[in-house]
Amino acid sequence: MYYLIYSEDVENSLSLRMSVRDKHLARLSELQDQGRLLVAGPCPAIDSDNPGEAGFTGSLIIAEFNSLNHAQAWADDDPYIAAGVYKKVTVKPYKKVLPA
Repeated sequence: MYYLIYSEDVENSLSLRMSVRDKHLARLSELQDQGRLLVAGPCPAIDSDNPGEAGFTGSLIIAEFNSLNHAQAWADDDPYIAAGVYKKVTVKPYKKVLPA
């Protein structure tokens, strides 16, 4: 089943994000290589694909896990958590309807 992982950043998180971005992306690449990643990306703080110094307000990941507990454990182990990027992480079951 798919699970939605929505993470909200602390204020001024850009330097924290950049300090562990490679580790964060490596974990997402593993999910992609396993065929389990539906979508992943950050939420820009301004209306721009490249927000520059404005940074990001959070991230969205939708990926396949065996259970809600597995999805939560994976989210809890994110390098952004250890680096203090996220102030809140929400994990919920997700049902993909479209595109089919």
